[in-house]
Amino acid sequence: MRTDNRKVKNTVVSIYFILIVFGILLATVFKSLEFFVDSTFFVFLGLFVVLVLFHSVAGYFEYDSDGAKIIILNKGLILTEYINYRENKVEFSRHQLIGYKINDYFLYKSLVVLIKTYDGKQIKERFNVTLLKKSKMRYVKQSLKKTLKENKKRKEG
Repeated sequence: MRTDNRKVKNTVVSIYFILIVFGILLATVFKSLEFFVDSTFFVFLGLFVVLVLFHSVAGYFEYDSDGAKIIILNKGLILTEYINYRENKVEFSRHQLIGYKINDYFLYKSLVVLIKTYDGKQIKERFNVTLLKKSKMRYVKQSLKKTLKENKKRKEG
């Protein structure tokens, strides 16, 4: 099964654009009106915090379990064609999956996958799934649960 959240990219780019235009608009308004001189710094600080929070939440997620391997990919949505700045890609065989957990925080959702390496170590990999639709998240859970069930049968038999 393959799934991703590529349709969200246009929305994210639009929100970035609106935030930047809003910041420029505030800068010109505050500069021309000397009425808000004391609160200008705090407004821009608030806008910067919103931009940083949005940047940390906005990410591309791709899940592919069609072949013999499971491939999970996370990367940024802005400038990824030119600068690969937030990529996290894991490719592993189905039998290496030990477990998974979905953490749902207030503004952030993450998928944590526990993988057993060939030398016996366990690795936790974390992926941002905040912008993944609920139906697609359900498909990812279903696929991972099925893989874990197959691994358990293989271990017992």
